[in-house]
Amino acid sequence: METTASAPLTVPLVPGLPLIGNTLAFFRDPLSTLQTLQRQQNRMVHLRIGGRHQYLVFSPEDSKHILQENHRNYGRSPAFQVLKIFLGNGLLTSEGDFWRRQRRLAQPAFHRQKLAALAQTMITETANWIDELKQSNRTQPVNVSQAFMDVTMRIVCKTLFGSDVAAQLSGLSSALDTLNYMANERLVSPLRLPLHWPTPGNLRFRRASTQVDSFIYGLINQRRKNGNADQGDDLLGMLISIEDEEMGDWPGSGRMSDQQLRDECVTLFAAGHETTAVSMAWTLHLLTQHPDVVAQLRAESQSVLGDAKIPSADAFRALPYALQVVQESLRLYPPAWIMSRLALGDDPIGSYTIPAGATALVCPYLLHRDPTNWPDPERFDPDRFAPGGIKEQLHPYAYLPFGGGPRLCIGNQFALMEMQILLAMMVRNFDFQPVPSQRISPKPLITLRPNKPIQVVLA
Repeated sequence: METTASAPLTVPLVPGLPLIGNTLAFFRDPLSTLQTLQRQQNRMVHLRIGGRHQYLVFSPEDSKHILQENHRNYGRSPAFQVLKIFLGNGLLTSEGDFWRRQRRLAQPAFHRQKLAALAQTMITETANWIDELKQSNRTQPVNVSQAFMDVTMRIVCKTLFGSDVAAQLSGLSSALDTLNYMANERLVSPLRLPLHWPTPGNLRFRRASTQVDSFIYGLINQRRKNGNADQGDDLLGMLISIEDEEMGDWPGSGRMSDQQLRDECVTLFAAGHETTAVSMAWTLHLLTQHPDVVAQLRAESQSVLGDAKIPSADAFRALPYALQVVQESLRLYPPAWIMSRLALGDDPIGSYTIPAGATALVCPYLLHRDPTNWPDPERFDPDRFAPGGIKEQLHPYAYLPFGGGPRLCIGNQFALMEMQILLAMMVRNFDFQPVPSQRISPKPLITLRPNKPIQVVLA
């Protein structure tokens, strides 16, 4: 990639309003605003959003430079300070040596062999959930946005904590939703009142945080009482048992403290069910418009899985088309639709420079819909990901559903496996029919949600 020691050219500044710059246009319709900028075919542009200077890059090459090749020059942007309020100092929000230590400790829990042991739990929970769906009124549309929140919550609780939380499901889901929406409000609001002020919003935030913390600390305390010999095969047990021998001088002799465990669990708990649920709802929305894809999915699923209510985990390795459907859905609707990084020092990129203190923006939503890389990018076509398909010909950073570089999402394989299982088992039991009056469009919050709950008739 072309880089120079000096930067004689000024990054094109996007015209905006006095004082507020591009803030109003961005927050009114960020996706359309970004796509308009992409069509202008600049290498990067300079935006002024929320009182900050932000530099948006468009190419896979420059995205790789920021996320991987020069990642040590980029820290977590101010946006992550908002997420820290309820996620704490987990893998998503921490940085530096602390992040590297936590990543090293957590990584073994996400090795393929460990995930394979969790697959059967996913399959069993999915089968039980499908039985419940079958007993519902099949003539009425199902709110699949909420339905997937429910089942992914069950799955993440069983795989993360080894716990059945059916009785607490509604409350936990509501609490996490409250935290998500309030974090997004603080992210976009120019006025952020201190959290200790007793405003109605702050009080809701405290109640939701207390509910989630009480649940997670309760599970951690119970495991501590059990002793290290009886931690189980779920992710919490793995995280408690793991010890970093290279970091024995850290508090806890190289093990995670209760606070660290809490932060990692809240991060996995929140991200692990919400992003998968949203992605699955988008997938069913796409399938209602493509019965030919549903037919091919069903043929593959029935051929491989047969009629077994609870198939073996090994069978899901032979479902390549289901994985292609998931990958194409993530291309069109990546949950992490934009990523921000704080430039710690000046960073020359070609003839431009991202200055120290500015925010660099990498946008998977734009990368995934760039017509120079993806022909007819708005079309849903799982064959893009088939062997020999267009994906194999592209720059690796043209497709970033889970980020890239050292901070690639640690749960990416967990999420792909879960989505593949949910999709393959659902298509054996239901047909997916649209609700004609429904008008769905993406709503870019912290994750790329639909503008309203997605309704689908499960025939």
